Amino acid sequence: MTKGYPAPKVTLTEDERSELEGCARRSKTARLVAQRARAILMAADGATNVAIADHLKVARVSVGKWRKRFVTRRLDALYDEPRPGAPRRIGDDAIVALIVKTLETRPRKATHWSTTLMAEESGISKSQVHRIWKAFGLKPHLSETFKLSQDPLFVAKVRDVVGLYMAPPDRAMVLCVDEKTQVQALDRTQPLLPMRPGQVERRTHDYERHGTTSLFAALDVKTGKVIGRCEGRHRTKEFLRFLDTIDESVPADLDVHLVLDNASTHKTDEVKRWLLRRPRYHMHFTPTSASWLNLVERFFSSLTQQQIRRGVHRSTKALIAAIEDYIAATNETPKPFVWTKSADEILKSLGGYCERISGKGH
Repeated sequence: MTKGYPAPKVTLTEDERSELEGCARRSKTARLVAQRARAILMAADGATNVAIADHLKVARVSVGKWRKRFVTRRLDALYDEPRPGAPRRIGDDAIVALIVKTLETRPRKATHWSTTLMAEESGISKSQVHRIWKAFGLKPHLSETFKLSQDPLFVAKVRDVVGLYMAPPDRAMVLCVDEKTQVQALDRTQPLLPMRPGQVERRTHDYERHGTTSLFAALDVKTGKVIGRCEGRHRTKEFLRFLDTIDESVPADLDVHLVLDNASTHKTDEVKRWLLRRPRYHMHFTPTSASWLNLVERFFSSLTQQQIRRGVHRSTKALIAAIEDYIAATNETPKPFVWTKSADEILKSLGGYCERISGKGH
């Protein structure tokens, strides 16, 4: 094994260490700056470039470059070198102030900053505000929703369900089961205008309702095939009929593991009696408020995007026929949805997220 040049030694003053620790710890620091700060701190503590790269999951070459830059440029090495061209008209202090204002304040007359409002507030042009936000990955106009499960058995249920996905038992079939309720048969009030060169498909914004149906579906985790049944309602009676459909579809010599949510129709006395008469069935419940853990939701999403959302259905009969055709086409060339994250990775990610929103990570 050939040896390269020795990595330059990194020593820190008290002020430099304090600044680096602040950059690494502050949750609102730009990700790359925080990463570089952690690398320099580890280098000062004697870690090798290989160890730093493995810990931060970055290239060893990058760590070596950051180390060399710091030795010559000190704290300025945390930030990218200026690019060729005209000198910047906005200084670092103004950029920092704009970023802090974006992250930590709100405008008086709106719920979030826009380039126009920030330009008025900061005296920086809209185009410059846009470029700065883009450089730091800030998108104030976007917002996403979330909900954390408060199930006391959350950890155990995640390990149980994810374990089925990643290591299914032998001589068994794992089926993800759920209902897509109240699927509407919608017809537009006027004929749509088809797509043509230079013009997208257009349709009226209003529609006529022609009834609803509820789809019961079971996704085979291993093969990607789907067992489906449409019903007018989604009570225990309809769920039991769907269980009978599953029982008829699965070979008698296989155990059946069902992954379901905590809907009341899945836990009634009638369902329990049905299961007692069929000992090959095993129920696995996802945590409350964790529908993302049920793979059949991925199938429902595809069904909605590819068939229901832009479909025109003049009756529930036509809607049911379209759903059944989609399931049949899916089963002709099935593709399983592959689960990639282990239970430990999921729990670690959620733990870090909980720390950030509770303020403990600051």
